[in-house]
Amino acid sequence: MQTKINILFIGDVVGRYGRRAVKSHIDSIKSEFNIDFTIINAENAADGFGINKKVYNELEPCADAITLGNHTWDKSEILKDIEAMTKVIRPINYSDKSPGVGYRVFKINGIEIAVINAVGRIFMMPVDNPFYAVDDLLNSNKIRDVEIKIVDFHAEATSEKQAFGWYFDGKLSAIIGTHTHIQTSDERILPQGSAYITDVGMTGCHDGVLGFEKRQALERFLTYIPQRLNVCKENIQIEGCVMEIDTKSGKALSIKRVKKEIKD
Repeated sequence: MQTKINILFIGDVVGRYGRRAVKSHIDSIKSEFNIDFTIINAENAADGFGINKKVYNELEPCADAITLGNHTWDKSEILKDIEAMTKVIRPINYSDKSPGVGYRVFKINGIEIAVINAVGRIFMMPVDNPFYAVDDLLNSNKIRDVEIKIVDFHAEATSEKQAFGWYFDGKLSAIIGTHTHIQTSDERILPQGSAYITDVGMTGCHDGVLGFEKRQALERFLTYIPQRLNVCKENIQIEGCVMEIDTKSGKALSIKRVKKEIKD
């Protein structure tokens, strides 16, 4: 069994231009970084809000695991389709009565990888405590024998994300922040061996406001009148990170930001 594994995490894919960028360039990114396993956050992949079966089918060949977030239920059809989306992980701290699962264990080259999704509570909709929800999973027998454990922590406040990272340092291989769509420059290996970044960034248009048309976003801020937000298509970029993980200890060896401008 190999002693190290390279894991790629692609930040929040926004709309069709984000999807198009992933589909066109994922193979070259995987080749460049010798990637073994790929995680994509796709909670904004369908018109910027949520995911549906059609969009899942588009992204499924590109990813080994697909995480979500606070827009999980924005497309109503996912309520009946999510059980068939075998790579999708919705937030673990949603109600137990919610369809779908909050973690999955995947096997690649004989190596087991647990991928967990959790959503924050500060400036977000009310949900169960993400610290307790992930802790309960780690303290159970469900993934106790899985060495590599990665969480997508989908949260608004940097303070909550940093606290989450410190709390789970050494308990998880990586704590990857998503949701705010702005890639942060604080990637590091925490003292107990967990890879951490506050926000891994966004895949989509970078000449708008968080992937959406700036004119519509400006109207919201200037008038406080609700505006429909459409994804924009200028300056498409793929953002994410690559982690090297020791397969025996589950500790992170390195984390590196990925940022790729799409010219075509």
